[in-house]
Amino acid sequence: MAAVEVKSILTLVPELLKVPYSRIWTSYDKEADVLYINFKKPSHADDSELTDDDLVIRYEKGKIVGITILNASRMRTGYGHSV
Repeated sequence: MAAVEVKSILTLVPELLKVPYSRIWTSYDKEADVLYINFKKPSHADDSELTDDDLVIRYEKGKIVGITILNASRMRTGYGHSV
């Protein structure tokens, strides 16, 4: 991996440390422009919520187990959604 890519990834560290989950799995479907973020593996969501800002928040027994970000490449910094 090029040094520039590593530097870019390292900028995420302060924000990732703020997330209240000890494990995070991600995958990005470039063709669909969808970013999947999971906080539990395996996650078996029994409920979900689609927000006005293209987030699908997935729940299992009332706890968040993942977030799906639709149109992820259009997401801007300072995203204002709160749950």
